[in-house]
Amino acid sequence: MAKIYDRKNKTFYEDKQYGGKALNFLYGNIAGRIILRLFIAGKGYSRLNAKRNSTRKSVEKIVPFAKEYGITMSDFEDREYISFSDFFSRKLADGKRVFSNGKDDLISVADSKLLCYRITDDGKIPIKNSIYTAREIIGEDLTADFYGGYCLVFRLTVDDYHRYCFFDDGNLIRNKYIKGRLHTVSPISSKRYKVFSENCRSVSYMETENFGACYQIEIGALLVGKIINHHIVNFSKGEEKGYFEMGGSTCVVMVKKDTVTIDKDILENSEKGIETKVLIGERIGKKNA
Repeated sequence: MAKIYDRKNKTFYEDKQYGGKALNFLYGNIAGRIILRLFIAGKGYSRLNAKRNSTRKSVEKIVPFAKEYGITMSDFEDREYISFSDFFSRKLADGKRVFSNGKDDLISVADSKLLCYRITDDGKIPIKNSIYTAREIIGEDLTADFYGGYCLVFRLTVDDYHRYCFFDDGNLIRNKYIKGRLHTVSPISSKRYKVFSENCRSVSYMETENFGACYQIEIGALLVGKIINHHIVNFSKGEEKGYFEMGGSTCVVMVKKDTVTIDKDILENSEKGIETKVLIGERIGKKNA
């Protein structure tokens, strides 16, 4: 299980893995990995799961699911859901998240568990148990001014709000979708697979007002039906960028060297391999003067 620091309560807890026993089987032994490779990690299985959770009958799963994972239903729109998938991509009720409005504040793009990594001087990114090149993740090389910058990994679990936002005002320069497989984005899979380069992902390169040129990436995961990004060219800080359909997923932000100072607690926890629980719109760093 992943160890997580709750900033609000200043406590540590362990993540409750959705489908933990099944994932241990699929990733933990040879037979499971054969099944995973042949049947589970492809898009067909996730599409089948999404279809099953789009039925009217799937509504019956909502209440026990919310209870098991401690989801505060009053945080979300008070309406009738037509399926479990509809519930999964639910919207927040007004006023249930506080978006930092400081011009120089870097905000969290999602309710998630955050880890912060330095991009090395040769453009490599050490995430969990793997060393990635930028090309493996974003399909292109980073320019040298990203070396020494930060790679922020926002891991969304099934209990999280699955809509994400832009972290600053700015303009989209280019966007591309990279096809891939659909491994779970969790500690159990990262021990064996380079999930950030193998999974399907959407890569946005953009120019922001306060943090310069940056990348914002959405990465699909096991049971994720789709990555849905809105067609927005000119965006505002805190504006919804898109959402994930069904399943845990990940957002990644890459910023250039000397652009931002990440909050001390996040850096210290990340150095120890401990994720920090953050909410969408919450300050996680500050623009360098």
